[in-house]
Amino acid sequence: MDLQEFIRVIRTRWASVALVLGIGIGAAVAVTALTPVTYTASTTLYISVQATAGSATEVGQGNNAAQQKTRSYANVVKSARVLGPVIKDLGLDVTPATLARSITAGTPQSTVLLTVAVRDHDPELAAKLANAIGRSFTDVVSDSLEKPVGGGTSLVRIETTDPATVPTQPSGPHKTVNLAAGLAGGLIGGIALALLRNAFDTRIRRTSDIGTITPAPVLGEIAFDANAAREPLIVRKDPRSTMSEAFRGLRTNLLFVDPDADHGKTIVVTSAMQGEGKTTTTANLALTLAENGAKVAFVDADLRRPRVAEVMGLEGAVGLSDLLIARAELEDVVQPWGSGALSVIPAGATPPNPSELLGSQAMRALIAELESRFDHVLIDSPPLLPVTDAAILSKLTAGAIVVTAAGRSRRPQLKRALEVLAGLDARVLGIVATMVHRKNNSSYGYGYGYGYGETSVPTAPDTDGDRAGRRAKVAHAR
Repeated sequence: MDLQEFIRVIRTRWASVALVLGIGIGAAVAVTALTPVTYTASTTLYISVQATAGSATEVGQGNNAAQQKTRSYANVVKSARVLGPVIKDLGLDVTPATLARSITAGTPQSTVLLTVAVRDHDPELAAKLANAIGRSFTDVVSDSLEKPVGGGTSLVRIETTDPATVPTQPSGPHKTVNLAAGLAGGLIGGIALALLRNAFDTRIRRTSDIGTITPAPVLGEIAFDANAAREPLIVRKDPRSTMSEAFRGLRTNLLFVDPDADHGKTIVVTSAMQGEGKTTTTANLALTLAENGAKVAFVDADLRRPRVAEVMGLEGAVGLSDLLIARAELEDVVQPWGSGALSVIPAGATPPNPSELLGSQAMRALIAELESRFDHVLIDSPPLLPVTDAAILSKLTAGAIVVTAAGRSRRPQLKRALEVLAGLDARVLGIVATMVHRKNNSSYGYGYGYGYGETSVPTAPDTDGDRAGRRAKVAHAR
């Protein structure tokens, strides 16, 4: 992962970083608030080994011996033999082991100084304990541990150089240290969580994610639009908008990948799963093709959950299903839209056998007839993974455009959908990324977004004056 990718992950997963960072800071504040205030008092003891003579050599040997003894005395300070008399003299209700946990004893390197520090919630008691421990330690060493076996005066001499005084400032808790630790821990933990979530996140977010799945070209990136559910036909509503230009860019790219005459003029638009914006994309693509003067047929082949009639603001009771079972003629179901360059064929009644109808000879004949009448035929089909309808249609046509939603579609789903098409030797013309979050006016970036789904849509004005008469004719024929 390079620096740019790392920054992108952190920007995308900023909520995870902020959450763990907040937890870290909160934990530091809680620990600081819940930790009792303690005070530390310390005393310093000077330890020497008395030489029997005054030669320089013996003095040096005595100093070395004192340093060695001082290092071992650090453990003697916390022994029950030293702490027992202290507890008795001060009338404490603790055990030597408990008291030892509040004592720190150490010696600076290459010195004969022993520092004894005592922590306690009472500053005066901390000072009393430090001094009492110093006196008890001196007595134990001089009168017992270092006393000659044959009797006499101990050769080890211990003097207090700095007696303990009552501390005026608490030694704990360390607010700054705790806060810094919480801040650092939260930041590191948040970044780690963001990277972990990114590693396990299979959602498609960028064009490069699509490139890892298929060599098929990305024909277009359609920005996320929170108002798309209410105003899906953005090319008609706001022809000069950035999104409308994105659909025109899709149209241009599609014309560059225009199938040869041998493949025909019909293109199937599908997706891996429902709700990725295929119907909205197909409708706006049809509008951009028609605005150049080309004759376009927009067919709703989603016989299970049809949406085209609702998106286009048309009556959809009679349509493709009626054509395929010979209960209506093409002229009865084709509904001109707008200036007349675009014609729409709704799905019609929901049949019990959509897959069989879409793969029938009647469907082949209809595609051939539409290609003889129109410059472009766009078929909105069901998603590939739940049902086989789109795969069947793709085999009968020039190929398929697969729509995938950024921040919503997952790489395994898109990969499996493309495998379904490949299994039938269907041609994949390209991929269209929808629901792309726009970073600024000139570029797009991937992110979360669900507004470009196929939910409720507005009704477009009826532009065909005698459409009701044709529907009445079909109803009478049925």
